[in-house]
Amino acid sequence: MGSILNVPESFLKRHPFPGPGLAVRVLGDVTEGNALEILRQVDEIFIQSIKEAGLYDSIWQAFAVFLPVQSVGVQGDQRTHSHVVVLRAITSEDGMTADWSFHNQDDKLLSRNVQFKMHTKNP
Repeated sequence: MGSILNVPESFLKRHPFPGPGLAVRVLGDVTEGNALEILRQVDEIFIQSIKEAGLYDSIWQAFAVFLPVQSVGVQGDQRTHSHVVVLRAITSEDGMTADWSFHNQDDKLLSRNVQFKMHTKNP
């Protein structure tokens, strides 16, 4: 129907999320810290990376989830604590069942791309 009405392809093939909004993808208190801003940035980078890789139309739904935990790492000679965000991309035939979308190296490339772009935006 959308094609008949000349609705742009970008609307016809848009993933169903975020639907209710980003707040449902922040586990824990939404008002504390900058969780929504981080989630906005990660989600934008993730979706753009999927589009650039030519995978967007083969994925039913892709999104990021902000977790209420921190990960420990090392940058230089210093221990760091940083936020954790989960990247999820799925395929579905009916919207009721889902399977992981990535079964190869795509997931590693996309997650590294998101990680790199977030660190260069927020040193």
